[in-house]
Amino acid sequence: MLSKEYRLKKSSAFTATYKVKNSFYLNGVAVFVGLKKKNEYEKTRVGFVVSKKTHKRAVKRNKLKRLMRESYRILQKENQLKNAEIYMSLIFVGHDKALDNSFVEIKNTMERLIEQIND
Repeated sequence: MLSKEYRLKKSSAFTATYKVKNSFYLNGVAVFVGLKKKNEYEKTRVGFVVSKKTHKRAVKRNKLKRLMRESYRILQKENQLKNAEIYMSLIFVGHDKALDNSFVEIKNTMERLIEQIND
């Protein structure tokens, strides 16, 4: 489980990240990237979103969010986030194309998205 200090919680933080309009999409998962940090000691906060439009059943939506959250936690633990940690916030958005993907596919997708951020 991703610890609380890394979670994006406030609605205003989500809105501010979306307003930057810096996003990448791959295999049913999109990532929105916030502004760069001014203080390097701040922690990058991360949010995970799956809309009701994606699937009407909360069970399916929550499963995708759990898979994305765990993938991010593992990438963080393995120090594979690279320069993604220079940003204040990241929001991962799951779409219907990613609903039936396995954990390995989600993890690989998120890994490639983080590589795209760094380019």
